[in-house]
Amino acid sequence: MVHVLGVQLPDYQYARFALTAFYGIGHKTAHRLCARLQIHDKCKVRSLTPHQITELAAFLSSPSTSTPIPRFPLATSSYKPPPASTPLAVLKEETKKLSQKAWADPLRHIKIESEARRVVKDNIAHQRMIGSYVGKRHAMGLPVRGQNTQNNARTAKKLNRVDRRG
Repeated sequence: MVHVLGVQLPDYQYARFALTAFYGIGHKTAHRLCARLQIHDKCKVRSLTPHQITELAAFLSSPSTSTPIPRFPLATSSYKPPPASTPLAVLKEETKKLSQKAWADPLRHIKIESEARRVVKDNIAHQRMIGSYVGKRHAMGLPVRGQNTQNNARTAKKLNRVDRRG
């Protein structure tokens, strides 16, 4: 088993599915992480190299400070290449201007584990504080999303009683 940031990743699972063991990482985010770190879809956790594991741990510990992905825009159908005599510095400058256009890295502000739990807890506390219907249901330990309460509210009563309330 590989131990990354306090989470055990099982050796026999594909890396893409094992990453969902982190609270706050679903299938789509795990797929994006694997693409970003150049981990193949069919790569199992046991076959990850130590460099890939270190890279994964470094990225998940602080995604906002990680190196950005190099983005090079694709040419449009009306694109005409510059003449061959154009200096390389000018071409690099143009590429840099094009790559800085309105693209936001979806993994830049990812929150996992305790940060994600804190956000959920803060959201519930905010709902309770403003006195919304959802907040009142959380406070009473009842189902929040419109489920039937006559017979089947046991699970919601258990979950809403646990430390999700402020």
